[in-house]
Amino acid sequence: MTLFSKIIAGEIPSYKIAENENFFAFLDIFPLREGHTLIVPKTETDCFFHLSPTLLSEILLFAQPIGAAIEKAFPCNRVGLSVIGLEVPHAHLHLVPIDTADDLNFTRPKLKLSNDELRAAQEAILFHLK
Repeated sequence: MTLFSKIIAGEIPSYKIAENENFFAFLDIFPLREGHTLIVPKTETDCFFHLSPTLLSEILLFAQPIGAAIEKAFPCNRVGLSVIGLEVPHAHLHLVPIDTADDLNFTRPKLKLSNDELRAAQEAILFHLK
């Protein structure tokens, strides 16, 4: 069972943003920028492009309102998308509020936000997701 499957199952706490029968969205606790959210399929699949065609197309539809909420909640030029998939062997999509392409540079040091800052980011996104 991957780290993400444990988060989906509630075995590891998370800052949940949204969930449906196929996907789970939550804040990255080591974000590139405040509001950085992960979209994870509930199906444990290592590589993003190994998802079924249905899940692969539906992940963007699930992410669309979340991306719009992030864009409203945090000052940014847009919400960038990234699929890296090297740290956790469970397919996932990163949604990151960005102003420049460098804001999606995963080699940069990650932010260290407090629980209160993460909770505030979660509440800001949820407010705009309604």
